[in-house]
Amino acid sequence: MLFKRFMKTSLFKSVLVTAIAVTSFNVHAAAADDYPNKPINLVVGFGVGGSADRMTRAMSTFLADELGEPLKIINKKGAATQIAANYVLKRPGDGYTVFASTFAPYLASTVLNGNASYTIDDFTYINFQWFDFDLIAVNKDTKYKSLTELLETIKKYPKKVKASVVQGSAGHLMLRLLLEKHNIPQQNLSLVTYNGGGKARAAVAGGQVDMIAISAQGSEGIREFLRPLAVVRDERSDKWDAPTINDALKSSNITVPVLPGSMRGFAVSTEFKQKYPERFNKLSLAIQNTLARKDVQKFLKRSNIGGVWVGPEKSKQLMESNFSAFKKYAYLMKD
Repeated sequence: MLFKRFMKTSLFKSVLVTAIAVTSFNVHAAAADDYPNKPINLVVGFGVGGSADRMTRAMSTFLADELGEPLKIINKKGAATQIAANYVLKRPGDGYTVFASTFAPYLASTVLNGNASYTIDDFTYINFQWFDFDLIAVNKDTKYKSLTELLETIKKYPKKVKASVVQGSAGHLMLRLLLEKHNIPQQNLSLVTYNGGGKARAAVAGGQVDMIAISAQGSEGIREFLRPLAVVRDERSDKWDAPTINDALKSSNITVPVLPGSMRGFAVSTEFKQKYPERFNKLSLAIQNTLARKDVQKFLKRSNIGGVWVGPEKSKQLMESNFSAFKKYAYLMKD
């Protein structure tokens, strides 16, 4: 009887509320401390063999060691990474789905030209570890020796030149920008678009197309099949024997903006960071620690894969800057 009376008192209700709150806190704390307690899915925005896929596979085993759980790689190619982005956002925001991709410029491209239902702010970028400038090159067996010669051919002989690009990439935009600046109709160049760098590179290496505009470091594997004509940067590269884009265009008295190249790394849904900040910090620290390992850096370097740590804050700033740059020329990508 006494206990039943106590249950009706305000003191009991106060104790009960406190107990529930403490239990809830402990459950959340345990979840954060336990994370991860099952495999994590790394969702790659491209097919197997491309630069983003190679980066993800190179990092997966080392990162699994840091997290203490296996990592499963899921390739969701298509629509310039929009399919992968939608997949990540539809998964529970619990930290068991991580987006691994070339975020710039593809994510900006899907928002600006792909009618994406998300914005760049729907993702929180853990780290951009691999930065790459673009290369404009031709198959070594073609007759083209310079970029101006190639552009003159495209202008005089419509459809004669074929080029491979990754849909929505910086290389894709650069080729369209070059045509516009030279008053060449866009349809004069036969553009073959791919959903991943692996197939785009295979096309030029195998001679199915004459030229390519794509990330440079990711093209090391087909170097022997290429004749570089220009690098999209302000200074020459010590790895590719080619003039800068505007030096290559000097004879035509035309200059083009030096578009930022690819930025590859890892991100999660912003919902996840907001709901589970402890888990987010643990995941971020695991990636940072992985990149700090000497054996990892040695492996990445040997594989021609970037491996720097800039962190969430800087990655967000870089993403916003890239979005602004591509927004200016988004009209060129509208078919």
